[in-house]
Amino acid sequence: MTLAATLDTLPPFDATALLLDLDGTLLDLAPRPDAVIVPPGLTDTLLTLRRRLDNAVAVITGRPVEFVDSVLGDAVYAVAGEHGGAVRQALGAPVERPPLPSPPAAWLAAAERLAAAQPGLLLEHKARGFAVHFRAAPEAGSAVHDALTALLAGQDAFELLAAHMLWEVRPRGTDKGKAVDVLMAALPFRGRRPLFIGDDVTDEDAIRTARAMGGAGFQVDAAFGSPAGVRRWLRESAEKGTWAELPAATNAGGCYTNRRKD
Repeated sequence: MTLAATLDTLPPFDATALLLDLDGTLLDLAPRPDAVIVPPGLTDTLLTLRRRLDNAVAVITGRPVEFVDSVLGDAVYAVAGEHGGAVRQALGAPVERPPLPSPPAAWLAAAERLAAAQPGLLLEHKARGFAVHFRAAPEAGSAVHDALTALLAGQDAFELLAAHMLWEVRPRGTDKGKAVDVLMAALPFRGRRPLFIGDDVTDEDAIRTARAMGGAGFQVDAAFGSPAGVRRWLRESAEKGTWAELPAATNAGGCYTNRRKD
């Protein structure tokens, strides 16, 4: 990620809206999207944080809302999926989707041919887009980029987005920063300061938006080192009822600060 590595000041624990990315943040990255594992204790940690933060805990991800619910259950109160293209504002609430286009069938067919032509490529269908993963064929990343760039040429309704070992085609008009806006406009998040944690390029919009709202945004690598570091910090914070010391604050030789906002 390209945002500055110096860590933000943490909002007061009791005034925080905790917004978390999923893959690469809460969960370790896996070879395939369907191979992720929810570590023991994670849902208990999130449920404790929900209780301590009066339900102001949400996941913001590129995954479908339904997938997040299937792996985390009621551990988070709200979910913004598909980079903000689908939002469930509360437990049991319907999934709301802004009016965005779906990719043409010809694009999906071309993406299927692309994935089939190179061993190791994986096509992931999404509600209004798709992604081509090349984690198992890293040498194909440039070719995937070039093919999808050519596919999208001459139109402005969709964009090509880089993420961890994949290229994603999604409609313009939504991103994780807009998802932060939507979630923060409603209770129990409204009136709190957002704290967003993410690991990827797609998370930078959410980090910027959280900071603009007077909150904080952290990159996993810079602040925690790994998803395991995020989970450990969240567990310690849940147990204490206040923010634990950030790993980077103690391991970076004084390069980072871990101050709290009054």
